[in-house]
Amino acid sequence: MLLKIIIFLIVFAGVFYLTHLFYPLFERQTLRWHKKRVEKMTPKLDNMFLDVPLKKIILLDISTPLLTGALGFFISKNLWIALGAVGLGFAIPFLIIKQLEQNRRKKFASQLVDALMILSSSLKAGLSLPQAFEVLVEEMSAPLSQEFNLVVRQLQMGVSLEGVMDSLKKRMRIDDLDIMVTAMMVARETGGDLTVVFTQIATTIQERNKLLSRVNALCVQGKLQGAIMSLIPIIFGLFVYKTNPGFFDVFFKNSVGRMLLTYAVISEIVGIFFIRKLSRIEI
Repeated sequence: MLLKIIIFLIVFAGVFYLTHLFYPLFERQTLRWHKKRVEKMTPKLDNMFLDVPLKKIILLDISTPLLTGALGFFISKNLWIALGAVGLGFAIPFLIIKQLEQNRRKKFASQLVDALMILSSSLKAGLSLPQAFEVLVEEMSAPLSQEFNLVVRQLQMGVSLEGVMDSLKKRMRIDDLDIMVTAMMVARETGGDLTVVFTQIATTIQERNKLLSRVNALCVQGKLQGAIMSLIPIIFGLFVYKTNPGFFDVFFKNSVGRMLLTYAVISEIVGIFFIRKLSRIEI
């Protein structure tokens, strides 16, 4: 009994010493890793004009994996699933930021036609282009007003119009905005009438959106058929397994059965890929 106590104390002392020895290194590496992740998140949040304190970002980055890991272990009681949930937790903040960016771009694109009409009307009223941008900031809501407010401030600081609009394109990455900026720069260099240019671009974007709506409506049927055809084998397999669990034994215990099952799974994946590919038309 005394020998066991001594061994336990020695092991405990060894673990305590190693923890004390390597913990500072582990802490530094962990903080450095979190700092790199936060440095990737912060510029994206700044581009969306989201003022999130640094402490909250770090807290979210640390707590999300712990919560997902605990939830995964609570539901499954499996350590490997819990570790997978922890990995998913590390990706969740970036997925949330990506979704916020996509939603912001969609809203910006939906405001662009109205913005072009306001710019055209302002120029017809005798305002300069920077003054038309100021009217746009007052009349429109976020996110378009936020982006053009930044454009106005950069112009007031002496940044060239070409540089300001290039920065706007890089931040938003929207095809319609690229068309607008390119046409605007060409019209300024060639002496074109910007009021006419903005009106034509607005009409072009409206017609393009109508065409996209029609194409998407036609593609819905193909996507729905693909989803149904993809789910039928899975549902059929689950139904057969529930009614007759031994029916699939030949696919797992026989080499030919395993080969056929592998072929079926690969064919299903390839079929889903091609159905999704053929149902997606980009204009």
